[in-house]
Amino acid sequence: MGLREIIRNKWVKMVFWAVLYTLWVIWLGNLWWLFGLVVIFDLFITKKVHWAFWKKRYKEGEKHDVWNDWLDAIIFAVIVVTFINIFFFQAFKIPSSSMESTLYTGDHLFVSKLSYGPRIPETPLTIPFTHNVIFGRESYSTLIHNDYRRLKGFRDVKRGDCVVFNFPHGDTVLRRAPADDYYYIERTVGKEYAVKNFGPLVVRPADKTDHYVKRCVAVPGDTLLVSDGQVFINSEKQEVWPGVQYTYCVKTTGQRINGKNLQKLGVNTEELFFDASLPGYPMMPLTAGMLEKLKDFSNVVEATRNIDEYPPDYPDSYLAIFPFSEDYRWTRDSFGPLWIPSKGATVDLTQENLPLYRRIISVYEGNDLRTEGEDIIINGNVTKTYTFKQDYYFMMGDNRHNSLDSRYWGFVPEDHIVGRPSLIWLSTDRSRKFPANIRWGRFFKFL
Repeated sequence: MGLREIIRNKWVKMVFWAVLYTLWVIWLGNLWWLFGLVVIFDLFITKKVHWAFWKKRYKEGEKHDVWNDWLDAIIFAVIVVTFINIFFFQAFKIPSSSMESTLYTGDHLFVSKLSYGPRIPETPLTIPFTHNVIFGRESYSTLIHNDYRRLKGFRDVKRGDCVVFNFPHGDTVLRRAPADDYYYIERTVGKEYAVKNFGPLVVRPADKTDHYVKRCVAVPGDTLLVSDGQVFINSEKQEVWPGVQYTYCVKTTGQRINGKNLQKLGVNTEELFFDASLPGYPMMPLTAGMLEKLKDFSNVVEATRNIDEYPPDYPDSYLAIFPFSEDYRWTRDSFGPLWIPSKGATVDLTQENLPLYRRIISVYEGNDLRTEGEDIIINGNVTKTYTFKQDYYFMMGDNRHNSLDSRYWGFVPEDHIVGRPSLIWLSTDRSRKFPANIRWGRFFKFL
């Protein structure tokens, strides 16, 4: 028997797919799915059940129905792509500049679910190829809701990883301002005003909140400190990755810098404005490498990094900076020290540190939390300690002065982690016209 005959043999096909399916069931960790082997056996051997009921079975020589063949191809594609999206890879697009100059607005990514392990869908009833909205309405149903469970991945989240995750504050959104942080709006203008002008409110499951991508700067058990914009972890200065950028006050001789030269340098000109009274650019985003090249420009006098001191610059305030308490005199450049909670660790609770952990206790870990005077009451019991049920992470954008990240909304729970960006397959610049808008050098770039 030749190789072609072996490959076409129905028993060989059945054994091949049965082995793959069994390995998937072992990874899934639910042996009830082994009953699916009966389906595989029938598909290849007995053929008693018409499992693809939408697909017409043709007699020999019968003319094919084009529409039925198209329907079969579409259903097959939906099933395969959905399976890949859940367990292996998913496509995402970078919507903002918060990760420049590592990830650019307009980058199209494949995100690996295998890196940290894929999550079993908590809200499985979803219209295919949508996340949370279609035609302005929810594209999912909460009739079925599973508890959080993650399959085994290649490794854990590490410091320095770029990570895609569900936005922790996205569990409640305003219908007419879905991209904004509802909790920030509520703190600044009040719930009644927010709902009246931007509502109604929409409550979303954790796995249906918007996707964010940031760099993980601190993992469970770390103590984080940001001093003059520099990140310290466990009292050690953290590596500054090549894509990390800050804003600088760039003074010139009175002339604007040539726009083409700024684009060659890699500066996002959409974030720039020229102040003739300076004269120069009050906030120019630059990496360390870009800064050195900028200093060689003939009309640049000096460039000084902007450092945000307390009280924070507008529009930041203690209502914008985590943990939203006037007792913590923190800014985006002067933040912490802050301990990152880890699963199984116990912390002493006081009225002073409660703002740091309130949302973890009451929202992410589902407890009833209230205070009476100096007493902290969890699930009806007065307590002075709390033991965390899962790990947490601290995320920051590489565009450090233009990123809404953990400095503005706190910790990222482990059950919100989606995956790790692995490949840029397309990149376009919305500020330029075709074909100049295509960033050819970023095609098929591994991260």
